[in-house]
Amino acid sequence: MATAAPPTPAADTDLTSGAASWGGQAPSFSPLYQQIKGLILQSLQQGEWKPGEVIPSEFDLAARYKVSQGTVRKAIDELAADNLLVRRQGRGTFVATHAEQHVQYRFLRLQPDSGTVDAEGPAQRDIVDCKRQRASAEVARLLGLRAGDPVLQARRLLRFAGVPTILEDIWLPGGPFKGLTAERLSHHDGPMYALFEAEFGVRMVRADEKLRAVLPDAGQAKLLDIAPATPLLSVERIAYTYHDVPMELRRGLYRTDTHHYRNQLS
Repeated sequence: MATAAPPTPAADTDLTSGAASWGGQAPSFSPLYQQIKGLILQSLQQGEWKPGEVIPSEFDLAARYKVSQGTVRKAIDELAADNLLVRRQGRGTFVATHAEQHVQYRFLRLQPDSGTVDAEGPAQRDIVDCKRQRASAEVARLLGLRAGDPVLQARRLLRFAGVPTILEDIWLPGGPFKGLTAERLSHHDGPMYALFEAEFGVRMVRADEKLRAVLPDAGQAKLLDIAPATPLLSVERIAYTYHDVPMELRRGLYRTDTHHYRNQLS
């Protein structure tokens, strides 16, 4: 995919006065490696390198941006720490993808009380409902839309080892996901975010979550095969693509009788 030539940093120094334009919130002075990070992010967002593809070498990127390899390396290190790039010894640096086994559950922090996620096996995914509708004022606010804009709403049930464990309501902006149907969701054998990448060019790069304890309503309890008085963990997630653009609102109800929510802090 051809793209316009990126702006060239003026010099390879620790600080330079030109602020990168990709984020819109950069200070007047930013380290040069941060500017290079921004230019690489720009190429990722524009689709110059697709998920799963190798990016140019540090040597080639240094020549492209007229900076040292050390500056490029520091920018790539940060992007790798952000799970946007993946270094593979002896093979190069690749664009991270949700299709890879080790990141399939990057945003899912529910862990089995015994054993591991890998031992538990992949979740069985059932699409309970999927429809297009107009965004309510609340959904529009959370997704950066206008009230009444088209959205896709889906309800999905995830089973682990055959046990219904997570019930999710998902809202997606209609424009970027035009053509997404219940049939396509049901027939995709893999993570939903991998489908978004492969078929719609939308990559979720980060997410914010809010947690609280709730009781299910009768319909939710029936789908999760639990008593109505069973406490559940409610997890509201907003997932963002590049440039902090919200692309998904997800509200999940998690059973915690055989699983727990695990978050590693550092």
